[in-house]
Amino acid sequence: MKKLQFRNYNFEFNKNDKKLVQNICKTVIKQAEGDQKYFAEVKALSSILEKIKSGDETIKLTKDEFTRFRYQLEVNIKHFKDQIKKGWFFKKWLYKSILMQYEILHENHFKD
Repeated sequence: MKKLQFRNYNFEFNKNDKKLVQNICKTVIKQAEGDQKYFAEVKALSSILEKIKSGDETIKLTKDEFTRFRYQLEVNIKHFKDQIKKGWFFKKWLYKSILMQYEILHENHFKD
């Protein structure tokens, strides 16, 4: 018999993590807002943004919100890694700090 595994979708973000999650959500919403095929992503990320702005210590995400945000975070990490490989010194220097913040957020809260 297979053992069922349930995941806890309650998160306690620190101040920096909250700002980073807000920035990611705002950016994706701004980019995908006009296109109807991204309606589900916009809805999920808008919901996450509202929950963070509410000021609660513990943020409870649904499974859909969690998976959509994690996917966006992983895509951003991959994009920044590619840009660092292609870029010149100044671009690498700028993206490296952003990439490190994204990887820490992914490692602490969204890794399997």
